[in-house]
Amino acid sequence: MTGQWVEIEFDCLPLRSVNRLDAPIDASPKYAAFVQRVKSAMETHGSHNSYYLHRGLCRFHLTNASDRGEISFRFEGTVLTGQEDRKTRAIDLTVDLQSETCGWLSQPIVEFFAESVQHAVLVEFDRYIEAGDLSKTEERMEKLAEENELSQGFVGMYL
Repeated sequence: MTGQWVEIEFDCLPLRSVNRLDAPIDASPKYAAFVQRVKSAMETHGSHNSYYLHRGLCRFHLTNASDRGEISFRFEGTVLTGQEDRKTRAIDLTVDLQSETCGWLSQPIVEFFAESVQHAVLVEFDRYIEAGDLSKTEERMEKLAEENELSQGFVGMYL
């Protein structure tokens, strides 16, 4: 047992970093579908202060036994932050039941926990921001802007 009531994992793609909206010709169907979902997220939410979470997993532990009382969901979708990228403002996720070890699970309970994933990810993304992952990106962007200003707009070929 990890000591956490809710375990959350995800990969995060800042939508402002996406510069191509088409899949390579030789892309697998799975990757091409992912590119299409990212494109759709950008059309819906824009790219500023928008982050695409993918390969997301949210696991709830309802008992202290690893083989009983666990509900896991896969999720993917967009997180929107405020102007300063310091607080999560909204979340738009697709959530699907992945596995469960609850003999007492019913459909209304699945729906309740699927909605709870949204709230849990919102809290976790704020923790992700506080951990500094976004501030590291912000520092890199500021450094690039400074280099751009010093070089009068010329950063170099193939960058």
